Amino acid sequence: MTQAPPDVRAHTARLVVEVVTEILPGVDPRLIGGKRHLKDLGADSVDRVEIIAALLDRTRVDAPMSDFSDLPDIDSLIDFLSGAPR
Repeated sequence: MTQAPPDVRAHTARLVVEVVTEILPGVDPRLIGGKRHLKDLGADSVDRVEIIAALLDRTRVDAPMSDFSDLPDIDSLIDFLSGAPR
């Protein structure tokens, strides 16, 4: 997968923060990113599915949910969504 332009990645990162804080309202937005996993933010399996589904909808990425199971952290999630075909 090729690396997305910085503006696409930044937009995707903002969407991730927006979606995570909607589904996990108690999470400090400054903690969303980096090498943290959604589990580290308190997301259970249902929360994680809701987050991924909302992100797929908002980014218009067409990818199976199984593609997300091996992503190690939020930065990897952002990179995946930023570089995925629409």
